[in-house]
Amino acid sequence: MAKRKAWCQKLHDSKDLPKVIKIDGKMSRKWGSGTVAIPSPLEVDELMRKARKGRLATINLIREAIARKHGATIGCPICCGIFAWVSAHAAEEDVANNARSITPYWRTLKNDGQLNEKYPGGAAMQARRLRAEGHTIEQRGKRMFVMAYETKLAKF
Repeated sequence: MAKRKAWCQKLHDSKDLPKVIKIDGKMSRKWGSGTVAIPSPLEVDELMRKARKGRLATINLIREAIARKHGATIGCPICCGIFAWVSAHAAEEDVANNARSITPYWRTLKNDGQLNEKYPGGAAMQARRLRAEGHTIEQRGKRMFVMAYETKLAKF
C-alpha cells in the first residue's frame, strides 16, 4: 500500500497546472462561455499569503485574481476551493515542523464571509484566530461569519 502524501507535498505538486481551458459541454451550463483558469496549488497559496493581518480574502477574490493572471473568463471554483484547503493543512503541517512563516489560511473565508469548517480545527479554530486579530465573529445557526468582512478585503 502506497504511503499517503504529506500536505506540503500536495501543495508543491503542480502536475500540469496552471492551465486555461475552454468552457464547453456540461461546464457551460454552470459557468457560461469563455475560458476557465485552473491554478496550481502554489498559486492559490501565494494569494492566501497576501491577506495581511487585519485583512481578509474570499475564495471569489482568489478566483478573480487567478482569472486575471491567466487572461481567463473565470478562475476554477472547485480547484481554488480544494487548493485553499490543501494550503490550510500544509500550513498546519508547517506549524508542527516549527516553520517560521506559514500561510495565514484562517484569513481566507467562503464567499459570503462564512468561516470554513473544513480548515484544520474547523470553524471554531478559525474564529479564535480571527478574533485574536480583531475581527468580530457572529454565529448564525451552525455557521459562523465575519461581520463586515467586505470592508476588510485584501487587494489582489
